[in-house]
Amino acid sequence: MQVKVKPCGDYQTNCYIVDDRFIIDPGVNATSWVLENTKNPKAILLTHAHFDHVWSVKELKEKLKIPVYIHKDDAFMLEEDVFNMGVPKSKADILVDKKDYIIDDTKVVFRHFPGHTPGCMTIEIDDFMFSGDFIFNGSIGRVDFPYSNPDNMKKSLNIFLSIDYDKIIFPGHGNKTNIKTEQENIKNYWLKVL
Repeated sequence: MQVKVKPCGDYQTNCYIVDDRFIIDPGVNATSWVLENTKNPKAILLTHAHFDHVWSVKELKEKLKIPVYIHKDDAFMLEEDVFNMGVPKSKADILVDKKDYIIDDTKVVFRHFPGHTPGCMTIEIDDFMFSGDFIFNGSIGRVDFPYSNPDNMKKSLNIFLSIDYDKIIFPGHGNKTNIKTEQENIKNYWLKVL
């Protein structure tokens, strides 16, 4: 399964194309890159609704006519420009409220990890986990934004520690890592300082 990545906008937010079918977190000015790099798009999947991860959703949805998936608790941020950043408003087609979905004959696992945002989640496809701004290479998502919640982040990190398998993690910013490495980082550092 192939993963293409393009850091987008001032915050270098990673937009991913997975297996030429799934578009994950199309941020600022992601549209032209996505259109040039996918021939068979089936869905837009969002890890959360911060503007730098969803900026190009409206444009791509209009051009590609494919469904948008977001966790139900973050849908309001997609529909309203809550941070007054000028993000084009859009509406999700599927409000994620369970763990497992079949999209284009592929099992997609959504894990809800609130804290960075109310509906922050990871997306697992095959051997890959797309973590948005929940887990980074050696770090975790910020919890000092409006709608963030440090207590929920701590609970989410403890749940993340219970994952008993390893996968490559592709985060919302920066370089890839893996589940086992970040579990160690969380145990040894982040749970102590949060």
